[in-house]
Parts: sequence; structure tokens; C-alpha cells
Amino acid sequence: MAKTIAERADVVPLLAEVLREYGFEGASLAVIGERTGLGKGSLYHFFPGGKEEMAAAVLQEIDRWFEAEVYRPLREATDPRAAIDGMIGAVDDYFRSGRRICLVGAFALDNVRDRFATAVKGYFAEWRSALASALKRAGCAPDQAHSLAEETIIAIQGALVLSRALDDPTVFSRALETTQARLAKAMA
Repeated sequence: MAKTIAERADVVPLLAEVLREYGFEGASLAVIGERTGLGKGSLYHFFPGGKEEMAAAVLQEIDRWFEAEVYRPLREATDPRAAIDGMIGAVDDYFRSGRRICLVGAFALDNVRDRFATAVKGYFAEWRSALASALKRAGCAPDQAHSLAEETIIAIQGALVLSRALDDPTVFSRALETTQARLAKAMA
């Protein structure tokens, strides 16, 4: 049975998957309409700013999810080690064990980067900052925490790319395991 789309928020997850599959430029309104079940009139009703507003809404939703599931726990958890383990689990779930691309990362590499520069930069900067904060509270020196946070995000993003390129999600799983062990060792 087709999903009923009653409000803008119902469309955003569908748009995210279209953008992941086709990219910003490749996601024509015809493709978006086909995948969401909405005509152009309904799409423009929900997103008067067109495709750019659709992409911005998707990036905002990604940011909301990461804030709730990754950044806030890393910044605020009383047990930073548990928050870091939770981050690994949340990232594994979110990226479907390497089967789902990072849309923010794709936008960072695409020719639309400048259109969404604030959202792209904010996503990576906030993740790095929140993880460094947790690492510091877990006993890492500030310089080490910052470097390790950056290297962790590089490992995750790189594993997503390689996993997708090789069509082998075990690359992502191995990278997460290695990253988690490295983080645990740094906090020992």
C-alpha cells in the first residue's frame, strides 16, 4: 500500500533516498515525483523553493538526527566511553552497515557543495567537536582528542566510500571495529 503523504515531513525521508541514489543534479523533478508519488504541484506546495529547498530540508533532517543520536550524547553523556560506543552503533545503524552513502559527504564532494556549504561544514565540524569533547572527558589530551576525532570521521567516511566502491559492506564493518578498538585504546 502506498504511503500517505499528509505533510512536508512525510516527504523528507523519501527525498533523502532519491538524493542518495541520484545525487542532487540527477534527481530531476520527474524522478522525485515518481519516487514520492507526488506531482509537481504538490512538491512545490511542500517546497516552494524547489529542489534546493528539498535538499536543504533533507540536510536539516540529517542534522537533527545526528544531533539527537550522535552529537548530544557525545557532548553530554556522563559516561563518555559509553557515548563513543553508542556513536559507533548509531553510525553503523544510520549508514546501514555501509550500504547507505553519506549524503552530506556526497554533497561535500559534488558541485553543489557551495550551495550547501554551511550545512556540510556544520555537520563535519559538529561531529568532530562533539567526539573530541567526549574523548577529552574520557581522559585524552586535548590535542590527541581533536586529532583522534578527525581521524575517526575520516575512517568512517573513507570506509563508506570504499565499501560502496567495492560493493562490500564488510569493509565498513571492519573499519568500525578497528576504529572502536583504536578509540578504546586511546581512552585506556
